[in-house]
Amino acid sequence: MRSSLTLSLYFGRQFLFGILTVLVVLAVLAYSFDTVELLRRASGRADASLDLVLQLSLLKLPTLMTKLFPFAVLFGSMLALSRLTRSQELTVSRAAGISVWQFLLPGVTLALLLGAFLVTVYNPLSAAMLARYEAIEAKVMRGRSSMLAVSSGGLWLREADASGQIVVHALRVAQQGIELRDAILFYYEGKDVFVKRIDASAALLQDGTWLLENAIISYPDKPAERHAQLRVPTTLTFDRIQESFASPNTVSFWELPGFITTLENAGFSAVKHRLYYYSLLASPILLCAMLLIAASFSLRLTRRGGIGIMLAGGVGAGFLLYLSVELMQPFGLNGTLPVLLAAWAPTAVFVMLGISLLFHLEDG
Repeated sequence: MRSSLTLSLYFGRQFLFGILTVLVVLAVLAYSFDTVELLRRASGRADASLDLVLQLSLLKLPTLMTKLFPFAVLFGSMLALSRLTRSQELTVSRAAGISVWQFLLPGVTLALLLGAFLVTVYNPLSAAMLARYEAIEAKVMRGRSSMLAVSSGGLWLREADASGQIVVHALRVAQQGIELRDAILFYYEGKDVFVKRIDASAALLQDGTWLLENAIISYPDKPAERHAQLRVPTTLTFDRIQESFASPNTVSFWELPGFITTLENAGFSAVKHRLYYYSLLASPILLCAMLLIAASFSLRLTRRGGIGIMLAGGVGAGFLLYLSVELMQPFGLNGTLPVLLAAWAPTAVFVMLGISLLFHLEDG
């Protein structure tokens, strides 16, 4: 028997209500815990007022919810299916000849639509808010602002202290940022008083210094100086440069392919950003897998009356998801597994697990 459009829409509304209910609860908990953590970090800092902490928590919340969304689908689908079972609506639907695959189809369709919305609309918003959060957090909580920018025009670095600042530009890099090619160093006194400029064919970052090759020092009011090799002090380190990269979460889904290309053309590794991009593409399918697993636990355990076991099974499935994602990502980052496989493997495992459990429950 084919399921009617009215019945499909009704089941879809039940799934949507369950997912949104759990999502609101998770949002309140995430905001509360993150606010408490930021208050702890902000203690003793004069610039970190309560209003600023609340603002920072709000800016970070969309990114936190992105990680919690699969759990909202898991527990929200459990909530919807358990309600439908207790009210005997699923029993009546089965008696009318509607299979489990038919009344789960609205939920699967909803999960796909939510996943597509999460990637194409919600992700750019959360990325922009997280970028704003990281800029404020770095300035207020850690006392330093972002000092690196990568664009099609090359790499820009900035280091500043009480006396002035140095702006470094390079067309390309080697050794993952340790060596700059065609480098230019601009020295400023204060914020905007130009002091000198150093052009070099290469700049190698060593302990506390830049080793410049074929350096030319230009001054505003005296002749240029040439040096085969020149050492200039710097406070930059390789770790600080790596930390200043825009994290994948701060780059919009639509901008990620171009940003990955720019990073690779500049000489940096974009494995982390590529892994994140493939994970975003896999997220709609992952939400479908979570719904299938929720159905497997809910339908089986409501028949047996084991609500506690149902919750335990859901928690176990959620933990398995988290563990699989956390285990796969390092393998993709260090090159042990292809990035595409590392991003899609957890999704594929959960899809197969959900389908196999439902086949065992309904047809086995």
